[in-house]
Amino acid sequence: MGAMGRGKCIKLVMFISFFLIGLLISGGVHASTTHIVGGSQGWGLSVSYTDWVAESSFAAGDTLVFNYPAGAHDVIHVSALGYRRCQASARELAKVATTGNDKFTLKKGANYFICSYEGHCSACLKIKVNVN
Repeated sequence: MGAMGRGKCIKLVMFISFFLIGLLISGGVHASTTHIVGGSQGWGLSVSYTDWVAESSFAAGDTLVFNYPAGAHDVIHVSALGYRRCQASARELAKVATTGNDKFTLKKGANYFICSYEGHCSACLKIKVNVN
């Protein structure tokens, strides 16, 4: 009886292994990707982030890296309203990133980021990334 139980266990392990291998081959499992926002130009006023997003592909779990000279900008993950108004809530402001090498993990749906320096967001230093 014990040997028969082990045989079922081995078959189950083999089934799960083949299933996972199939997912990997079919692209069903996504290895997260790191995206440097704005490419080599980074996070700043000279990049069209709408174009940059359109040229990229994003998935849940991917990381966005915002590179910029510390003190020149910041990054805040905001709501859709904050994005439209270029204004972070008090709760969002409490999580402002200022290192110049700031990382955010993307979630499924719309992800919004702005620079809170006066005039920067309204000058298009903001980004919306949709993740399927």
